[in-house]
Order: sequence, then C-alpha cells, then structure tokens
Amino acid sequence: MFVCHCIGVREGEIRRAVRAGASTLRQVARACGAGTGCGGCSPLVAEIVASERDASSPLRVAVVPETAAAS
Repeated sequence: MFVCHCIGVREGEIRRAVRAGASTLRQVARACGAGTGCGGCSPLVAEIVASERDASSPLRVAVVPETAAAS
C-alpha cells in the first residue's frame, strides 16, 4: 500500500527504515523520503513508526502483589 503518494513510498519501505534504526518522522524521511512532499501522510507515517517500535519492544508485564490483587 502506498503511504506517501507524492514520493511513492510504500508501507513496507517505512517499516524497513524503522527496523534499520529510524525512530522519528525526520529519520524516516531521510531514510526513504516519506513525508517530504506535501506532508499529508505524516500522521500515517507516525502511526506506522509507533506500530513498528511497539512490535519490536520487549513485552513488559506488570507484576501485581498478591495482597493488592485480592482487594
């Protein structure tokens, strides 16, 4: 799916840029050009960046003490 129509950047290219180390819109723009045209795709690019970061972060589990859970 094209995300950035001005430059012709697909979702997979953005995800690859994030996996390669881009963690902000500016870094993604430098890596693949997404968001450097009209900027209309920036909210979607930001969602993809956040989604990719969340997918790659380790699972965090909250530990609730047993006494607190019984309340």
